[in-house]
Amino acid sequence: MRFHGSVAPTATASHRPRSLAARLFLAQLVLVVIVCGALSITSYVTARADARQATASRVLSIAETLANDPYVTNAVGTADPTSALQPYALTVIATAKVDFITIMDRDRTRYTHPNSEQLGKPYIGSIDEALEGRSQVEQYEGTLGPSVRAIVPIFDESGTVTAMVSVGVTLETLSITQAAAIPELLIIALAAIALGGLGSWAVSRYLRRVTLGYGPEQLRSLFAFYDSALHSLREGLVLVDAQGNLVLYNDQAADLLGLPPASEFTPTHISQLDLPETAAQLFASGRCATDEIHLTHDRVLVISQQQATQPDADIRRPPRASMGTVATLRDRTEIQALTGELQSMKTLSEALRAQTHEHANRLHTLATLIELGREREALDFAVKDQSDAQRLTDEFVQSLDEPFITALLIGKAAQAHERGLKLQISAAGELPAGSLDARDLVTVTGNLLDNAFDAAASSDERRVWADFSVIDSELIIVIADSGPGVDAGALNELFRLGRSSKDAASHVGGRGLGLALVRQAVERLGGTLDVESDGGAIFTVTLPLTDHSDDNGVEPEVTPDER
Repeated sequence: MRFHGSVAPTATASHRPRSLAARLFLAQLVLVVIVCGALSITSYVTARADARQATASRVLSIAETLANDPYVTNAVGTADPTSALQPYALTVIATAKVDFITIMDRDRTRYTHPNSEQLGKPYIGSIDEALEGRSQVEQYEGTLGPSVRAIVPIFDESGTVTAMVSVGVTLETLSITQAAAIPELLIIALAAIALGGLGSWAVSRYLRRVTLGYGPEQLRSLFAFYDSALHSLREGLVLVDAQGNLVLYNDQAADLLGLPPASEFTPTHISQLDLPETAAQLFASGRCATDEIHLTHDRVLVISQQQATQPDADIRRPPRASMGTVATLRDRTEIQALTGELQSMKTLSEALRAQTHEHANRLHTLATLIELGREREALDFAVKDQSDAQRLTDEFVQSLDEPFITALLIGKAAQAHERGLKLQISAAGELPAGSLDARDLVTVTGNLLDNAFDAAASSDERRVWADFSVIDSELIIVIADSGPGVDAGALNELFRLGRSSKDAASHVGGRGLGLALVRQAVERLGGTLDVESDGGAIFTVTLPLTDHSDDNGVEPEVTPDER
């Protein structure tokens, strides 16, 4: 469904608000950058802490190994420990990749140091726990700067602390090691930002397509305007998705189709709804339709249906697949009722015209006979003509006593005579006054007789029968003709679905619209309509009789709604 024109607030090109897709893309991109930055910082801090912990464990392990090395324990007990331990310590420093190894006496005097100028000078750092025979790890600032160091006591054979060994790595070395990991973290962070940005771009592109590039404010305005337009339409509007689910309709459609209020409805498949049969078939089929007439129990609906496709400004793109259908419904019940009344009046007027034409011909005949001096023959002709008309009138006055039908049949008899048809009329029983709506009776009888005349005109026998019987509080009308008969299947389809007279002509000789009017009138009267073929078409209408007259025997006025 496309509404032409924009109902959203307009903006100049330079001040056009960002679309929802653009806003979401920027928000997601900022979020990805923040998350990746936070993760990178967290990873760096964690890696730094882990590196220091690993370094502390490593220097403690090296210090304990040296403290238990027999060479070291023996050397600290000699008269000149420095000469034996300094070369050894320098070798271990180079091999173990630490910054310093200091072997010292209990009074802090250094036996070894990476800087030979510091030999013999006091060790800078904590030694209390080592003097008590316990190992320790600390971060301390010495002659080489801040460092992570381990201090382990050296025992003699009696278990007495004779010396101590300290192994350390400066924080500068740790920083260099950690800095070497920063490029890797940056690469990972940038890759995550790129992937997150790509995903956000894909989502924003999809969102831009489905929202047609509108921003949140525009979407809110569109929804408000479209929702107001939906429920203010005088026509019914029904939206069915591609899966056959009724997803949306307005208040007018709810009234026309007998659906619950739109505000209380949830999407439901067409097959699960109590919709008029032909309307449900149209909605479920998804086919396009223009001004199709669909008959319900008490309404005449004109339905148009089109495919719902997503609008796309780029005409170079192929058409998008249908997202469902949009159907509009118009109520033609009142118009159809007026059409039925007009058809009834037209039928009466044509019958009266034929009767007038017949009487004019007879009057001309009488005048000519009188001018010729043949008064006796003129009198016999007039008496015979009057007796035929009076006989037909008396039959209905004495039985059915329905003046409208009597007048119609007299006119139809003249019309049949004018067309060279034989109309045989019979009646039995008594029709109570006011038991049926006269206009509906004229609609039923007039249209059925018109159809019978058209069918009989093409036959050799050219005969039409009309029988009216009142039996067991029912009026039974049987109209038959000598025509070629009818296709009952086509008639049933016409009874279910109204068609134009042109369309109906291709089915049952132009009877479609008239039969739709007949069916509507019969349903208003609470009756039934049956059709069969026996050498010709036989239409049987059964109408229940109800006393609608008041106490004075005067027929009350019948409103269109009551019909």
